[in-house]
Amino acid sequence: MGTCHCSRCRKSGASTIVFVKRTDLKWLQGKDRVTRFAPVAPYIYGRCFCEICGTSLGEILSEDDSFPIAANAIDSALEVRNQFHEFVREKPSWYEICDGAKQFEGLPETP
Repeated sequence: MGTCHCSRCRKSGASTIVFVKRTDLKWLQGKDRVTRFAPVAPYIYGRCFCEICGTSLGEILSEDDSFPIAANAIDSALEVRNQFHEFVREKPSWYEICDGAKQFEGLPETP
């Protein structure tokens, strides 16, 4: 789990992300109702959301072996804690980081 402070993630409501393995994700229904917003340079990651309720889903349609999904999209309890903060250079002045997780000015090489 990590928190992204870039303006794009903040605006989509998907700042806190959890990395999942594609093989661990099991679709029960609704995959056909997920829409992907394509990035505009310099951004490289697309953003997915539910076209019914608008929930931010991170990169849930990714074909990568591991990808981030929005932690707020998970209904069950998570047994993980925040491990890093990325793009802290874009963090708004009103937000205070209150944990001891690693901080990166931009994208970490390995979360």
